[in-house]
Amino acid sequence: MAKSDVKVLGAWPSPFVMRARIALKIKSVEYEYLEENLGSKSELLLKSNPVHKKIPVLIHNDKPVCESLIIVEYVDEAWSSSGPSIIPSDPYDRAVARFWAAYVDEKLFPALKSIGSGDGAEAKKAAIEQLIEGLVLLEDAFVKCSKGKPFFGGSQIGFLDIAFGCYLGWVRVTEKMNEVKLLDEVKTPGLFKWAERFCADAAVKDVMPETDKLAEFAKVLAKLRASGKWN
Repeated sequence: MAKSDVKVLGAWPSPFVMRARIALKIKSVEYEYLEENLGSKSELLLKSNPVHKKIPVLIHNDKPVCESLIIVEYVDEAWSSSGPSIIPSDPYDRAVARFWAAYVDEKLFPALKSIGSGDGAEAKKAAIEQLIEGLVLLEDAFVKCSKGKPFFGGSQIGFLDIAFGCYLGWVRVTEKMNEVKLLDEVKTPGLFKWAERFCADAAVKDVMPETDKLAEFAKVLAKLRASGKWN
């Protein structure tokens, strides 16, 4: 399939955009990547996602698909005969993966954001404790889902790996900027080793942002939020 048939509207710091790009890489789908200006949304983005007006957007044969996890499922189904399956084939395993993916987005990501935007030491400490508690729960989920294999999805990266793994760049930045260890060899040994494997995978390493570059972006973002120019 020609690149022109598949496009991704995104921005390099976005963990959600990374989900779409990893899924496409796993499926060996060539695509045209269109970097959005974070300060000014393109006409194509507004036309393609008029409801939320957010990235990522996958455009396949001129038809837009929005929301990162929906895009991952779409890619897995649209190119079912290409590359390994991303979504678990077993109904129960699929339900469990979707449950934890929702948990990551609804609980862990807000806690991660709160560490960087917390007002005062106590607020940051509370957010860190909340995140670590969530990671311990996810450690248990990893043990059960992986069944002794390298990834949540088993022998290869699957749906839950993508859902959680896309945040690892921001986890590293948060650790660096706040001098805290979130993925710990003692408390979360499975996740600690999993994170190394995930970031080194061929489908991930080219789209995972460098920690220092992401940290610089985070500083700029913090200044914009403080000035009221970014919500």
